[in-house]
Amino acid sequence: MTQQASPRGTFLKVADAVKARIEAEPDMTELPSAADLMRDYKISRGVALRAFSVLQRDGIAEPVPGGRWRVVREGAQVDRRPLEQRIADIITADGLKVGQPFPSASALTERFGVSRPTVTKALEKLETAGVLAGGGQGRVRTVRAVPTREERS
Repeated sequence: MTQQASPRGTFLKVADAVKARIEAEPDMTELPSAADLMRDYKISRGVALRAFSVLQRDGIAEPVPGGRWRVVREGAQVDRRPLEQRIADIITADGLKVGQPFPSASALTERFGVSRPTVTKALEKLETAGVLAGGGQGRVRTVRAVPTREERS
């Protein structure tokens, strides 16, 4: 049986193809989803997950909350703090004051490249902590308190 006819090693071939794509696209920050790999390479979910594992082992990719994978580039700085801390930093970075509207979940999804449910969970944590007020469908979230440096770390 030739290697092409055998399913053994298919995940290695997919991992090599994804590596080549990462090298060809220097601006690539996020890997294709498992569903994309399954569709593009006509493989099972298990093979796609094994390919991701190879990329992680080689230090090329790492998982992010929400089931996605990000590209790890040598020398690139990646903020690995929890999402709610990074979202809280928006208040000081954008100079928001108490009572001002906070960016929507959709805007935060685009800004951080994570799924909407992941953003919603982080926003709920900030509401529980008293940093944000409001929320819910059709309601604008507002800044309730500006977090101090100690609260953010």
